[in-house]
Amino acid sequence: HYLRQPERIVYAIADLNRIQQLTQKRFRLKMNPLHFMSLTFQPTVDLEVWAESDATVNLKSVGCEILGLDYINQRFALELTGKLHPWEDQGVTKLTGRADLMVKVDVPLPFSLTPKPILETTGNGLLKSVLVRIKQTLMHQLLLDYRQWARNGTQTNIYSQQQAPGAPAT
Repeated sequence: HYLRQPERIVYAIADLNRIQQLTQKRFRLKMNPLHFMSLTFQPTVDLEVWAESDATVNLKSVGCEILGLDYINQRFALELTGKLHPWEDQGVTKLTGRADLMVKVDVPLPFSLTPKPILETTGNGLLKSVLVRIKQTLMHQLLLDYRQWARNGTQTNIYSQQQAPGAPAT
């Protein structure tokens, strides 16, 4: 079954050059650089991914680091949980999912002088844009990968069609 290969979900979230497999269930994902007020930073998130017997795929962050801003890294926490599960509707299998992203930041000066509602609005907008981007990428790439998997069978090499230009195929 396709969803019993949960690593496919991780590879559908981001480009291969931003993913490092640490163990069978654990991956390190370098997110795209983010811009918050006048800061630019790049979160790196360790994700644990596993499938349940009913083909539900679970995703959970188990670590996070901010590249580029050490003083924020010590004051930053990111929690991501997600679930994707199949269900049938009139003989057609469909997927339903949910992702929750929470970020905690101890805001340093001079940003701590900014009114809290402005910081929260800006931060929530940033988080929403990250989730929307992940959802769009996931929906597009997962469909492409599933079609290739269905066409070629279960031995399909994960995301070989998504190699970076000039990179050797895996």
